[in-house]
Amino acid sequence: MKFNKYLLFMIIAAFTVVLAACGKDGESGESDKNKASAQGAELEGSVAIDGSGTVYPLMARLAEEYMVNEQENVSVEVSRAGTSAGFKKFLVENGTDFNDASRQIKDEEAAEADKLGIEVKELKVALDGLTFVINKENDWATEMTPEELVSIFLADSTVEKWSDINPDWPDEKINAMGPNENHGTYEFFYESILNKQDMDNSVNLQQEYSTLVNLVSEDKNGIAFFGFGYYVNNQDKMNAVAVDFGNGPVEPALDTIAEDGAYADFTRPVFTYLNVNHAKEKPQVKDFALYVMNNITKFAGETGFAPIPESEVKENVSYLEGL
Repeated sequence: MKFNKYLLFMIIAAFTVVLAACGKDGESGESDKNKASAQGAELEGSVAIDGSGTVYPLMARLAEEYMVNEQENVSVEVSRAGTSAGFKKFLVENGTDFNDASRQIKDEEAAEADKLGIEVKELKVALDGLTFVINKENDWATEMTPEELVSIFLADSTVEKWSDINPDWPDEKINAMGPNENHGTYEFFYESILNKQDMDNSVNLQQEYSTLVNLVSEDKNGIAFFGFGYYVNNQDKMNAVAVDFGNGPVEPALDTIAEDGAYADFTRPVFTYLNVNHAKEKPQVKDFALYVMNNITKFAGETGFAPIPESEVKENVSYLEGL
C-alpha cells in the first residue's frame, strides 16, 4: 500500500515538472523570437515601406540585397507614394513599418503619431543634392545662380523666356517642371529655395519622376528639379545645371553634396521614419532597420546619395540595438 502511494506520488511529481517546463518554454517563446535577429536566425514575415520617391532607389536597393543575401523568407515591399502621401499610410492603425521622407516630419504629423500612440524614430540615411536639369541640346543655361534659377519658378517673376535671364540666350519660352505636392522635394524647394513664395501656376508639376525625366529629355526649353539620384541614373538624357553660389559654378556631385560642402545651399538630408512599436513587435522590422543603418554608407553612393557621417550611423545603430 505504501509502495503504491509512493509510486503515485512520483508519477504526479514527474508530470508537474513536465508541465512547468512546457509553461516556461511557452513564456520564453516570444523572447526567443525577438532575439532571433541578433543570433543570426532565419526570420519570416513582411516589412512595408512607402513614402519618398527620392529615397525610393536607395531603399529599394537595400530591400533587394536584404532579401537575397540576409533573410530570404522576409518580404520587404517598397513603394513611392511621396513623402506626404506616405505619412498618411504610416500614421494609421496597422500602417506601414517605415516611411521614407525627403523632409523632416511635420509638427502636425508628429502630433498625429502621439494621438495614435505610435512611437516614431527618425533615421537620417543620406544626403541629397537638389538638382536642376536641362535638355541635352540646351547649351546656354549650363551655369546659373540660385537667384536666376528661382526666378524661373516664382509667380511674381518677370522671367518667362531664356532671354529674360540673359539677353544672349534664346528668345524662347522656358518650360519649368517639378514634382508635385505629394513629394518632400516639392516642399523642400518651396520652403527652402523659394522661401515660401508662391510658385508660378505654369510650372508643370508631376507625380512620377520618370515623367519629368522624359519631359525634359524631349523639350529643348525644359528645366526641372529633383533629387541628384534621378539625374545620375539619366545622364544620357539630360544635363545638370552648375550653380554659382558666389565662388564660381559648382556641379552637383557626391564630393560636393554635403551640409558643409560647396553645394551646401542645395543639400538636404533624407530620412526613413520607423514605427518603433512595430520594430518591438516584429523581429523582421527591427532586423531590416539594423540592416539599413549598417549598410547605408555602402549603398548611398551607388544610388546617387552622399553618405552621412559615421558617427550618426553608429548612433542610430546603437539606438536600434537597444530596442
